[in-house]
Amino acid sequence: MDIENMNINKKVLLLAIYKKEEDETLIDVIKKMDNTKVFTLKEGKKYLKELRKEQLVLDDYLTMMGIVKAKEVELEFKI
Repeated sequence: MDIENMNINKKVLLLAIYKKEEDETLIDVIKKMDNTKVFTLKEGKKYLKELRKEQLVLDDYLTMMGIVKAKEVELEFKI
C-alpha cells in the first residue's frame, strides 16, 4: 500500500499506533482519537480492520511493514 493513496485518518491512526504508550491497547488509541474528534469509534475500528487487512497491524502491534509506513507518515506530516 502506497501511503500517498492512504486515507488521512488511517495515516493518523497508523502514526498514533506507532507512538502509543507501552501499556495502551489499540482500542485505547482509537478511543483517544474519538475523544479528540479525529474520527468516531466506529470509523476507528473500520480503519484498524483495514490496517490489519493490509498487514500493517498484527494483534496489538505494528508489523515491520507497518513500522516502515508509520515512519513514512511521520515524515510526511513533518514536511
